[in-house]
Amino acid sequence: MTHPADERDAFAATRRAVEAVWRIESARVIAHAARIVRDVGVAEEIAQDAFVAALESWPDGGIPENPGAWLMTAAKHRALDRLRRAASHARAHEAMGADLEALEAHFAPDFVEALDTAREDEIGDDLLRLVFVACHPVLPKEGRVALTLRLLGGLTTAEIARAFLVPEATVAQRIVRAKRTLAGANVPFEVPRLADLKPRLASVFEVIYLIFNEGYTATAGQDWTRPALCEEALRLGRMLAELVPAEGEAHGLVALMELQASRLPARVNAAGHAVLLADQDRSRWDALLIRRGVAALSRGAACAGAPGPYALQAALAACHARAPSVAATDWAQIVAIYDALLALDASPVVRLNRAVAVGMAQGPHAALELVDALCEEAALRDYPWLPAARGDLLEKLARHAEARAEFERAASLTQNARDREVLLGRAQACAARA
Repeated sequence: MTHPADERDAFAATRRAVEAVWRIESARVIAHAARIVRDVGVAEEIAQDAFVAALESWPDGGIPENPGAWLMTAAKHRALDRLRRAASHARAHEAMGADLEALEAHFAPDFVEALDTAREDEIGDDLLRLVFVACHPVLPKEGRVALTLRLLGGLTTAEIARAFLVPEATVAQRIVRAKRTLAGANVPFEVPRLADLKPRLASVFEVIYLIFNEGYTATAGQDWTRPALCEEALRLGRMLAELVPAEGEAHGLVALMELQASRLPARVNAAGHAVLLADQDRSRWDALLIRRGVAALSRGAACAGAPGPYALQAALAACHARAPSVAATDWAQIVAIYDALLALDASPVVRLNRAVAVGMAQGPHAALELVDALCEEAALRDYPWLPAARGDLLEKLARHAEARAEFERAASLTQNARDREVLLGRAQACAARA
């Protein structure tokens, strides 16, 4: 006889597995459903219904061999059921019935796997379509980015709020309004024509990079990184660069992501603990990704126009990638690149990053003055990396008690368990020295 505690443990384990699959596959499931129902809000509801069905089915039947395909199929059936009900409520619209029959034939189970495989490398990929729908000009910029992070990144409203340094309620409102606007405007589920692409590229770049960043440094949870999100952002970025090969920033974005992704193998040690840049084994950096990143940077430089924010950030990453160690890094060059970046983006986060580089190039005294000036920035009030940077500089100045307080404050602000672990470890080290 199965003990109730064992059943609870099994259900909890299955739920964790379902949630992990959802984090990886939700974007594909939503995009797949959106291609059928042509409404991203409805598609997200359908995908969530498929997720609930998995929670109900998998504890008894076991986790399927291909859980992503299972969710896809469940979402497909629910999408077709939704269309069937809509057709029954509008019998006078014969065209809808005809469309439903065509859809049922098009998405018949025998053809689903072949269809998905055939679309994997196409520029008309469902996920890319979903990016452009979520980034449609009918939406305000904030709504485009928040909605795409929600749909493609699988992020919660809380995680998006931390990425934007805004209240969670604000992000929730943006997402709801964006869905309503898209539905009301009957936005087509398609990649726009080339003439309509350029006005929408900046928002798409921002969205893709935010998805990458959530994979590179997770804002919450037990894992410091989510490589699957990085891979998805890279795939979307590469596809986008092929779609607009004359846009230098498209290649700059790809270069930035390739170069940063090259560090992923060294960012976590064998025990699963986070490893900071200064302590990373650079022999573990992915040489292929570095070569690809440098090549993408060169392609972007060959395009017309001055380098944009992503190309400049890629140049920063290239400085790190070329250096054999932190000490051998050309920090003066990095400060110069940050100066160019500040001319395009004078945000508090960019200023903070420049201050850290100044500390490496000119010493902690010079940097601390810059960091202290940022303490009054409202946007950085709950940003953990401000007190973390300040703690690092104070530690270098042997002001260990003050450094400990800053690291503890940073740890209290982060929602990521691995980040908290690193910050508390540094606080304890400062306490021992004090």
